[in-house]
Parts: sequence; structure tokens; C-alpha cells
Amino acid sequence: MWIVYHSRMLLFVLLGGAFGYALAGLFGLLLGALAGYVAATVLLQVLLPIGQGGLQSQFLDTTFAVMGALCKADGRVSREEIQVVEQYFDKLALSPEQRQAARDSFNRGKAEGFDLYSEVSALRRVLRYNHAQLQLFLQIQLSAIAADGRVHDNEHRMMLHIARALGLVESDVERLEAMLRQASIGPSEPSSHVHEDTYAILGVEPSASDAEVKKAYRRLMSRYHPDKFASSGLPENMRTVAEERVREIRRAYDAIQQQRSR
Repeated sequence: MWIVYHSRMLLFVLLGGAFGYALAGLFGLLLGALAGYVAATVLLQVLLPIGQGGLQSQFLDTTFAVMGALCKADGRVSREEIQVVEQYFDKLALSPEQRQAARDSFNRGKAEGFDLYSEVSALRRVLRYNHAQLQLFLQIQLSAIAADGRVHDNEHRMMLHIARALGLVESDVERLEAMLRQASIGPSEPSSHVHEDTYAILGVEPSASDAEVKKAYRRLMSRYHPDKFASSGLPENMRTVAEERVREIRRAYDAIQQQRSR
């Protein structure tokens, strides 16, 4: 899908440039190419949105390709990381054909010369800059590279690079990392001791008022409500990823409430 998108973009630029050159020479070529690029951006991203089947295909292709690049960022792909990749095959209920396509995408991402920035930027446009969907994409990526028990420096730097390409910020990555750390310590620990990570999941400081904590909680619960993904065009089982996010948000809020009530 990435190749199709950019092939169409290139066609618009070439046609615009050729038309401009015919009218006004070299200067017209430059203006025509620019006009072709602008027209392609509008037509491909706004007026001619990708169909549901195409969106699902591109989302899965980019998800596993970027996952391959990330898992290779520390120099090797661990057995634990491979296991998480295969767990997502089950979690997203991929068919045998989709599983093979996902493996191919993963290997494409591992290969030398993989254009990570262009790949992620194209997905961002296709998802129409939807913050919640982009966050869930980032959540999948982080859970894969954290499978071996730690996020290596190279992996963390690449995560920040991906976040920026998605239009997200460093705090979005930090919030996801906090969520994974809290998930790893078991369900009973936060009720007895609230870590800074618990507040980070809600995006508030420990000094936040009760009203601010509740407002942040309600905003996140609304943003990641699984029902919102039913008609989004993403794979149906992305609801499962959204449900995981909702559980961690609720768990963090309950932990803060219990501590403050004492």
C-alpha cells in the first residue's frame, strides 16, 4: 500500500511538472510539480480516502514492518520479541494469508535501507492524524521491543523517532513506557503503593488535584473506548488492544483513588 500511495503521488507530480513545462518552460516545470504535489495530497488523503480493506492491509503491513525495524534496532531480534510478534498474529486474529504477509512485512522492516520515516508518515496520513489510533499503533510497537525485559537505548531513540513521525511527542512514549512498567509488576502492587508511573499513565503530576485526576481519567477512557474502533476501518481485533489500554487506565485511576482515600 505504501508503494501504491507514493506511486500515485509521483504520477501527479510528473504530470503537473510536464504540463507546467509545456506552458512556461523550466519555471513552469517547478510550479507544475508543486501544484501536482498539492493536488495529490488533497486527492489521495482527503477526497479519495483509502477503503476499509485497504486501510486494514496498510495498517497491518506498516505495523509489522516497523516492528521488524524496531526489534532489529539493538542489533538482533530476540526469541522473546519473535514470540510477541506471533502473539499479535493471534491477538489480531490474522488469517493464514495475513500471517504470511505480516512475516514478509516484518522481514522487510529488518532489511537494510528500510525507510522508516516515510513508512510511518504515510500511515499517519492514512489514519487522518487520529491521536488515539496512532497511540495504539505505538503501543503495539513498544510492547514488542519490551518483550525481552528492557527497552534498549537504540530502541528508545527509534521509538522517539517514530513518535515524531506520527505527530506525537516524547511524553506519549513516556506514558506508554510507564503503562508497560506498571503492567509488569502485577495487579496488587499499585493498590498498596502508587508510583509516579501510575500518574504518568493518566498524564498528570502526583501534585494534581482530585478534580484534575478525574478529568484526565474520563478524557482517556472516552478516547480509547473500544466501541470507537468498531467503525474505524482498522482490523476488528484492534478492539483488544484498546481494551488493554482502557484496563491500564482504569487500574491507574483506581490505585490513585485508593491511596488518596487513605
